[in-house]
Amino acid sequence: MTLPPGKIPIDILKNVVFKHLGSARKEVTLGPAAGIDGAVLDLGEKSLIVSMDPITGAVERIGWLAVNVNANDIATFGVEPAFLFSCILLPENSGKKTVETISQQMDAATRELGIAIVGGHCESTPGLTGPIVVCCIMGTTGKDQYVTAGGAKPGDKLILTKSAGIEGTAILASDREAELTKALSTETLSKAKHFYSQISVVKEALTAFRTGGVHAMHDPTEGGVLNGIHEMAEASGIGVRVFKKEIRVQNETEQICQHFKIDPLQLISSGALLIAASEESAQKITGKLYEQNIQASIIGEFLEDKEQRLLVTEEGKTKKLARPVSDHLWTALGRQDTA
Repeated sequence: MTLPPGKIPIDILKNVVFKHLGSARKEVTLGPAAGIDGAVLDLGEKSLIVSMDPITGAVERIGWLAVNVNANDIATFGVEPAFLFSCILLPENSGKKTVETISQQMDAATRELGIAIVGGHCESTPGLTGPIVVCCIMGTTGKDQYVTAGGAKPGDKLILTKSAGIEGTAILASDREAELTKALSTETLSKAKHFYSQISVVKEALTAFRTGGVHAMHDPTEGGVLNGIHEMAEASGIGVRVFKKEIRVQNETEQICQHFKIDPLQLISSGALLIAASEESAQKITGKLYEQNIQASIIGEFLEDKEQRLLVTEEGKTKKLARPVSDHLWTALGRQDTA
């Protein structure tokens, strides 16, 4: 079987990867699980939250993205990211300037978030066509003072911050700029390229958690908002109903997705945050986020029946919530410009 681009299918994750997890240790409070983007280790009076993700792509932003995407995963536990290890793999014949560029980006991003870079590895790797940066970020908190993506409860409201497809919009605006120049206005394309500035969810995750009433949080990355919702429901063992008309899609994202004939709800969405909160707390949380100038909308609710994953269309019809096979970013990047 040939794997699709991006994350491996969930059945392979469950039936292959999760069956080979080494030795069992009592310190592991939360280990690998579908829809969970980090681990929790018991340190006695404290819990250690750990997460790791790779970033591939052009050098211009790779170090900055690697820090922010991993910091987001820690923040979704309601925990402040604190320590970072990195592994930087570079194509053969890379020069000192490439190392310096990535290092400066990571330094700037970690200083902004209050994270210390405490170790890692850097090498020139035969066979690579582009750089890969893998980061592992950790944060500590009081024992059991965190949430996971799997804590949503039936009756909880589902909140989405910002909008769908943020990271995908920025990537396509940058990587397909020459093509999009023919289809979008200069102003629209410029705004889309600056969507990278929206990618951190640390502020909103910590704000929501500290407001109270949060049962689960998850940042939708590959597969977009729809896949993120599926992961949250699966991790929590419950169902979900989503109202499409409540999901915000920014104009720049809409135009780019129309050009590439892709679904913004299935486009990589780092920068958005999904929050499951008690019904009585949801409005208070969105109010606190608005005070921080963070857009937030209640887009759905969690259900008792785990088989019910539903989407209410803008016309009011209820249908099955689509689950992406692969992120629509890959569809767009694989499309040839025929204009």
